[in-house]
Amino acid sequence: MKETMSEVNITLKDGNIIKLEAGKTLYDAAYAIGPGLAKVALAGYVDGEMVDLGHKIEADAEVNIITNRSDEAIDIIRHSTAHLMAQAVKELYPKTKIAIGPTIENGFYYDFDVDAPFTPEDFTKIEKRMKELYKKKVPIAREVLTSDEAIKLFKDLGETYKVELIEDLAEETVSIYRQGDFIDLCRGPHVPTTGSLKVFKLVSNAGAYWRGDENKKMLQRIYGTAFFKRSELDEHLHKLEEAKKRDHRKLGRELELFSINEEVGAGLVIWHPKGAMLRHLLEDFEKKEHLKRGYDLVIGPQLLKVDMWKKSGHFDNYKENMYFTKIEEQEYGVKPMNCLSHMLIYKSKIRSYRDLPKRYFELGTVHRHERTGVLHGLMRVRGFTQDDAHILCTPDQLLDEINSIIEFVSDVMEMFGFEYEMELSTRPEKSIGSDEDWERATEALKQALESTGREYEMNEGDGAFYGPKIDIKLKDVLDRKWQCATIQCDFTLPERFDLTYVGADGEKHRPVMLHRVILGSIERFIGVLIEHFAGAFPAWLAPTQAIVLTVSEKYDEYAKKVYQELKSAGIRAEIDLRNEKLGYKIREAQLMKVPYMLVIGEKEKDAGGVSPRKRSGEELKLKSVEETINLINEDVKQRR
Repeated sequence: MKETMSEVNITLKDGNIIKLEAGKTLYDAAYAIGPGLAKVALAGYVDGEMVDLGHKIEADAEVNIITNRSDEAIDIIRHSTAHLMAQAVKELYPKTKIAIGPTIENGFYYDFDVDAPFTPEDFTKIEKRMKELYKKKVPIAREVLTSDEAIKLFKDLGETYKVELIEDLAEETVSIYRQGDFIDLCRGPHVPTTGSLKVFKLVSNAGAYWRGDENKKMLQRIYGTAFFKRSELDEHLHKLEEAKKRDHRKLGRELELFSINEEVGAGLVIWHPKGAMLRHLLEDFEKKEHLKRGYDLVIGPQLLKVDMWKKSGHFDNYKENMYFTKIEEQEYGVKPMNCLSHMLIYKSKIRSYRDLPKRYFELGTVHRHERTGVLHGLMRVRGFTQDDAHILCTPDQLLDEINSIIEFVSDVMEMFGFEYEMELSTRPEKSIGSDEDWERATEALKQALESTGREYEMNEGDGAFYGPKIDIKLKDVLDRKWQCATIQCDFTLPERFDLTYVGADGEKHRPVMLHRVILGSIERFIGVLIEHFAGAFPAWLAPTQAIVLTVSEKYDEYAKKVYQELKSAGIRAEIDLRNEKLGYKIREAQLMKVPYMLVIGEKEKDAGGVSPRKRSGEELKLKSVEETINLINEDVKQRR
């Protein structure tokens, strides 16, 4: 008698149910739904867990198939391509040891232990082998091993980094993936064969310490990217080329804005006159905007006694990021944040509920210990200035204050022309404060976001150690995201520092504290601005707004007079009296991204005016000096 095979119910995303023989794979489920779906399937969800198409379904389950139209698909493609790259490297350079190969925004990387850095010639060879493996459609299969089995396997292969990872995981079982002779430790999921990995490109390489620890071995990291369509890859590569041209480190040097000198120390910025002027303009703008919104300007010291940092929790939760020094046997901490001084200002006198909210604003310079390997121009430094503010308010005022900050951020981002996204980051493992306080703070931020109607994403476990936060990530002209503004809600530090106010009932109550920045690190924001505008700042931000250019030395005296008129009118002007051809002077001014070039020759001198020329190359008709000043000032007012 023939044995009847058992069947399971497969519930689809739309609620429909199909029957499937127990033990069949997710691919079989996709085929049962439709052969066309199976053809484009990459992976899927079974009862909410993302799995490979080879996953066996033994019981009733909810199933959702991932295709190239799914949001998750590109990440799977890129992760699988990282493995494809590692396979190619191992085949070409068998003595190489493999480390880790995760996906990142817009691509992936893989770290390798090799004797020498990869060269452009190596990239060509690796990409060629990857294409060969793609054409072979090598099957990619998942296996589950006990940790002991996996450790033995990778020891036999000489893959010591994988052995270390498995030992640190301390799990009973782990999953590995095989594609041909290549074996990797990975949770997956992956595409079924290398034949799904057609469009890719290796883009750069760099050194990277194993596990980010500068005391461990330096590995070689290859960055790459992958897409479904060649047109998408071409567009991405175009953006990468554009990003190279806009690199703030390159432009910062060419435009004489800043330098970072190894004689001074890594991650410490030296601002040159033009860069210092740019900073001044931003900081002046910030001060005016904060004063308009009811903030008080304050300044705190750079050093505070270690006892203060212990009281705040920074010593236990943040000291690896801090610098310390001793003065007359007393230990001090160089401030990594400005909040402690602001709390002491609040605590300097008795506060009434009628005094609240108190909004303290400081352009506070802080220092944080960043590892050398992560320092990057102005984007990641050790000494930087924050547009930092701390708002102390009653619980009843909290929602309005958070909404006011969100509106402040929105106004500023719109003025600079930035789109932005919001994330709500929750309690990390390393934190202080009660569960109740964290829940109250998180709920307050959530309510504020929802009351504004703005979309946001949850970012679990990435809050500050003292409270949850809203992170605002701006998008630049190349669609890159930068973390700048943040709003943190804190019930814990007011408790630790015993901050109080006298309520309407005559009793003492505890205020809530909001930590917030609008631009964030001034250094990072300037780095973003440089790349966003490609160094061509709008007139209101340009360190030099206009430059006076003479046709010949015959007009020097008149040019000096015009220059002085511009300076007296508050225009940030320069003058070029060199004995060079006018075309040469114009080209140099354009390279320096000066918004206006004011040409002076015989015609201009006789008319008592100048011939303005924009950095775009547009030539304007001859204008009086007064008209030119009004033209520049009108441009400044537009702030764009």
